[in-house]
Amino acid sequence: MSVSTEAHTVVGVSHPLDPLSRAEISRAVSILKEGQAAAESFRFISVELREPAKELLRAGSATVREADAVLVDRGTGNAYAAVVDLDSGIVSGWTQLASGVQPPFMLDEFAECEEACRKDRDVIAALAARGLTNLGLVCFEPWSVGYFGEDAQGRRLMRALVFVRENPTDSPYAHPIENFVVFYDLSSGEVVKVEDNESIPVPRASGNYLPEYVGPARTDLKPISITQPEGASFKVTGNHVQWADWSFRVGFTPREGLVLHQLRFRDQGVERPVINRASLSEMVVPYGDPAPVQAKKNAFDSGEYNIGNMANSLKLGCDCLGEIKYFDGITTDSHGNPMTIENAICMHEEDDSIMWKHFDFREGTAEVRRSRKLVISFIATVANYEYAFYWHLYLDGSIEFLVKATGILSTAAQHPGEKTPYGQALNNDGLYGPIHQHMFNVRMDFEIDGPRNAVYEVDMEIPENNPTHTAFKAVDRLLETEQAAIRKADASKHRFWKIVNHDSTNIVDEPVAYRLIPTNAITLAAGDQSYVSQRAQFARNNLWVTAYDRTERFAAGEFPNQSTGADDGLPAWTQADRNIVDKDLVVWYTFGMHHVVRLEDWPVMPRQNIGFTLEPHGFFNQNPTLNLPTQQTTTTTHCCNGHEQ
Repeated sequence: MSVSTEAHTVVGVSHPLDPLSRAEISRAVSILKEGQAAAESFRFISVELREPAKELLRAGSATVREADAVLVDRGTGNAYAAVVDLDSGIVSGWTQLASGVQPPFMLDEFAECEEACRKDRDVIAALAARGLTNLGLVCFEPWSVGYFGEDAQGRRLMRALVFVRENPTDSPYAHPIENFVVFYDLSSGEVVKVEDNESIPVPRASGNYLPEYVGPARTDLKPISITQPEGASFKVTGNHVQWADWSFRVGFTPREGLVLHQLRFRDQGVERPVINRASLSEMVVPYGDPAPVQAKKNAFDSGEYNIGNMANSLKLGCDCLGEIKYFDGITTDSHGNPMTIENAICMHEEDDSIMWKHFDFREGTAEVRRSRKLVISFIATVANYEYAFYWHLYLDGSIEFLVKATGILSTAAQHPGEKTPYGQALNNDGLYGPIHQHMFNVRMDFEIDGPRNAVYEVDMEIPENNPTHTAFKAVDRLLETEQAAIRKADASKHRFWKIVNHDSTNIVDEPVAYRLIPTNAITLAAGDQSYVSQRAQFARNNLWVTAYDRTERFAAGEFPNQSTGADDGLPAWTQADRNIVDKDLVVWYTFGMHHVVRLEDWPVMPRQNIGFTLEPHGFFNQNPTLNLPTQQTTTTTHCCNGHEQ
């Protein structure tokens, strides 16, 4: 039986980096409604903590508690960014965004779009012409419209793909209504266009995965018990976590979801900073099928949808297992009411095989130490897909970020008997899964032993003078400016990147460092002239390094929804080509999953892991885990040291 204290944290305010509480969100909204946002037509995209300047935090100076708010006036279509001083009770900043700038969607806009599509007379008539008259079984799935060279005329638009169920519990993704798309204007509350092109028969074969369809569960798997009789090894005070030699603060935003602040490692009693702030910056899911409906699928799930708002309430034994600590996510609905996502973040320990081992064959003895990791995670559902985001902290100072992708494919239909080269047929009834990519960018504000850092690219090199033909070496190349630091991974050179502090040296007088190992280092497959590539230029390269600027937060820019991508985000910021040697730096890493669909991905996709690792590289003077105990479990005997049995 699994044992858990299932401790529950309601986020309060004990530190300047703590997320806004429910009371603070209500106060910020009230201040805005009493002032510039008094009209009933205003809706709240987000209300979140405006993080204090890190220079003030570093100096221990007093900070002001502020809220950042993004609003849209549904009456005029105009959008605004506001700053609310919660201490003084005033709106200290109010900026109307440029014409046509569209903030992310609000949760209730998805439901609004689906309901409006279902009631629209033109939609009803067009579906009836296809033989679909039971609108209660038709599912309208709102997507962002993106940008494809057409002027949206300032309209805030959604593009609804359409599916149908055979019955109320049926999976609609088995039955796409191909070449049928509905466009909805959120500002006017009207369906503005119905694209009704070539009619393809709706696939009818079942694609269900629920127990009532699958049948009895297997009975040959015995229970695995995860127990920690003495409790977990971490200590939590508010949003501050201490575990082994690690300490950090847990944050949450509507746009990013889980945020880690002030990651530090205690080395021989000294708290050493590693990363000041780390989070998912952006993601994009472009499809490679040129078919009319599929070619325009390229969702920016963070910047267009506010993926943090889509976080699940996690459940013990299902999403998380063991001795769990939960953190709530506090956000807001479109009317500014505080909304709590209970158990949005899960934290627990996991066994992680061996940390190190050596068998002394001369003495017949072995020394073994087991590893474990601290797991901090959240899971978001974006329509058909689930994205589970995991930060792993290890006892040796390593850090891993993983995305576990699961859920259901975004399907399409072709004529039965056809096989498109741009996807995988999932049955013989015309259903297929288009080829696509999942591209992620993680923003890491490094602080290796302090704010003055630099970045090296490290490649394997074979020397010219190599008489034995066996010589090879690692060669460091300093990346001196932002343009020079726009880089791709290169497996043929065993490339990695090293973040160093020249002011802090190790035992051999080399700068202390962490290295970024570029696993899953794919780049955008779409051509540079495509609209999605112009909007998601961050995904053309794996590494970007920028001089720190607190306004530069998201790889595709602040507001990618319906944007052209021309004047914001990493390509725009790095045009300045700022010096990045011994500066306060931000490292942006792009990685992803090239999803060539397989039959095994249907009807629900087994988890796929993608991510990257950060490892100490001369940060310590020796292995920092020599002091691990020889026995870490109640079942361990004396096999971890001495004579093996």
